[in-house]
Amino acid sequence: MASRESNLFAAFQAAFPEDRSRTCLIAEGGRAFSYGDLETASARYAALLRLHGVAPGDRVTAQIDKSPDALFLYLACLRVGAIFMPLNSLYTEAELDYFLSDAEPRLVVGTPKACSWLRPLLADRAILLSLDAEGAGSLAEQATALAPDPILAATSDADVAAMVYTSGTTGRSKGAMLTHRNLIANARTLTKLWGFSDRDVLLHCLPIFHVHGLFVALGCALLSQARILFHAGFDAERALAAMAEATVFMGVPTYYTRLLALPGLSVARMAPMRLFISGSAPLLPETFTAFRQRTGHVILERYGMTETGMNCSNPLDGERRMGTVGLPLPGVELRIADELGGKLPAGAVGIVEVRGDNVLKGYWRNPLKTRDSFRDDGFFITGDVARQDADGYVTIVGRASDMIISGGYNVYPKEVETLLDSLPGIVESAVIGVPHPDFGEAVVAVIRRQSGQQPLPEADLIACLRQKLAAFKLPKKLVFVEDLPRNAMGKVLKAELRRTHAGLFQP
Repeated sequence: MASRESNLFAAFQAAFPEDRSRTCLIAEGGRAFSYGDLETASARYAALLRLHGVAPGDRVTAQIDKSPDALFLYLACLRVGAIFMPLNSLYTEAELDYFLSDAEPRLVVGTPKACSWLRPLLADRAILLSLDAEGAGSLAEQATALAPDPILAATSDADVAAMVYTSGTTGRSKGAMLTHRNLIANARTLTKLWGFSDRDVLLHCLPIFHVHGLFVALGCALLSQARILFHAGFDAERALAAMAEATVFMGVPTYYTRLLALPGLSVARMAPMRLFISGSAPLLPETFTAFRQRTGHVILERYGMTETGMNCSNPLDGERRMGTVGLPLPGVELRIADELGGKLPAGAVGIVEVRGDNVLKGYWRNPLKTRDSFRDDGFFITGDVARQDADGYVTIVGRASDMIISGGYNVYPKEVETLLDSLPGIVESAVIGVPHPDFGEAVVAVIRRQSGQQPLPEADLIACLRQKLAAFKLPKKLVFVEDLPRNAMGKVLKAELRRTHAGLFQP
């Protein structure tokens, strides 16, 4: 049954302090926003959405820089019952064309630069507004002229609040439909599990176009009345300085390796902090150990994915085991299964499958993929390979697909390979992820040359890719070989390639 209480914004609003003048968010330049400001700004943007005909269930796509106004837009979408669809600000024109064609948004908000290529892509398919990192643009200009609309749409638990595109084994991105119930349940569980309170100050350096920064970090803060230090991006020096005023920091492994490179990182400097959380990519054991030695803090590693939010976490109080992602969250059923979904015994390696209120509704306009991603008993097949010990701790050992996670961003090899294979002098390529001290994994392209013909120079190959791919997908290294290893069926043995080139980035 639809009700206003089922709306994620209602959950946030119910948690706001009675004194709405209390500071909620401080932008990097020092500008502060109260909880009352959040309500008013989101209500003003809600009025604008309604003016442009955005109705419950309509998609609102945002490819914009991180800013307080970007957060207000997200909250406005929740208010009106629209589906918020954030996109990585690094996506290129070619990538955007697919997302927009697939999602068919009612309204698109882009940076002024992005609008220059969004406009011809959209034609008359959607309304286009602009928003820059300073909060200026046609979106803000139009909203300023409107009175705040205190709308709070009645939603059901199954209504979609956000849609985030995630790569899959087919190489085509899929829209993961996350409901109000998904996001409320996960945020409430994590807020309690990680001990968030109104005494906390969250240092927020993550991007807000994916689950980690938008739903996990902000969800915990808004449900606990924590104050947010809202940085536009991650800069190690600025982050270290801000930790003098913070208590909680969430990051990807790359952030921690860059903090470790600073001579000022010490036990004394980290004294105000109570919790460091890492996710989105595996944390290397040497990073875990070095951070503990330098700061006295044990990083809490957790495990989640776009489709489910968080599934596991090491404990706040208790042993945080290096190399593991901890225990299944309260309310999340997790099993290590065989190929048919049968539960495997403790210590066995298999596919992670989960069931709970955190699990997505399905994939946008893709009923076959949705069906194939769930067992008959409702467990979602994550595609991640792991083992769970007798104490319940889960260790991720790989991925069923060849997905690469570089600096916290997902890279699907097939997309890069297809572009490489179309270039002169290249017969075939195999794109793999190999360990990297900064990015966790680096994208590496192993290329088979065409006999008697030289491929383009490496710099030219990268330049060609840069026209079609976001920067985080570009190979950090090109390796040229005479042939690629294969099995009896002719399939390239990527595991062998990963072993062969595992030391490419070792000092």
